[in-house]
Amino acid sequence: MAFTFKQFHIDDLGCGMPVSTDAVILGAWAPLTEAKRILDIGAGSGLLSLMAAQRSQAAITCVELEPRAAVACQHNINHSPWASRLELQQTRIQEFSQAPQWQQYFDHIICNPPYFEHGPQAEATHRAIARHTAHLSFTELLAAVARCLTANGRTSLILPVQSLARFNPLIRAAGLNLLERVDIHSVEGKAANRVLYLLSQSPDSAVPADLPPKVSQLTVRDKQGQYTPAMVQLTHAFYLKM
Repeated sequence: MAFTFKQFHIDDLGCGMPVSTDAVILGAWAPLTEAKRILDIGAGSGLLSLMAAQRSQAAITCVELEPRAAVACQHNINHSPWASRLELQQTRIQEFSQAPQWQQYFDHIICNPPYFEHGPQAEATHRAIARHTAHLSFTELLAAVARCLTANGRTSLILPVQSLARFNPLIRAAGLNLLERVDIHSVEGKAANRVLYLLSQSPDSAVPADLPPKVSQLTVRDKQGQYTPAMVQLTHAFYLKM
């Protein structure tokens, strides 16, 4: 399926996870403007990488395992205004993060990770890779983040609320801090169903280990189904009709 944004175009044909509101929110929210080297883990169609390119002057490395998604990602990079700043690595992040040249290299990492741990997997292998933690567990993801992130770097993620009980204890175990949390409500009045996380390396001299994270809320749509002013403000640089 093709999706046109204000400054770039995404063709996600063959990707396990198509363009989603989750990814757009993450790409618009992550504090990327001052980053110099960005890593996109599980890049898929390249949406987050292209959003990062639009919002920064960074060199961006996209890591994608699944072959069909990698083809789509490279196609979208090649047809973007920022092709010279984006590089695709078709590999497992577990192996990528072990290479010495990538360790403590990136000052920002973005990821919309696989998060289904149980239940039936998608029949299509490419979709299962994108959606299920069998190919990238939370423990493996956070270990890769900790290896690749600079001492003062940051990592931005989006997760379902249901995954937090499993994910939260692993943050400290990986040597990371939770700096910020945004609870996302899909519709006004409903409980939050997604969470944005901003993580840092630990210890961080600027962030005491016992300091509670900053917590805020984002509501995507009002009760009439319209985007809220906060959602419009966050994403107006990307969505055509905002």
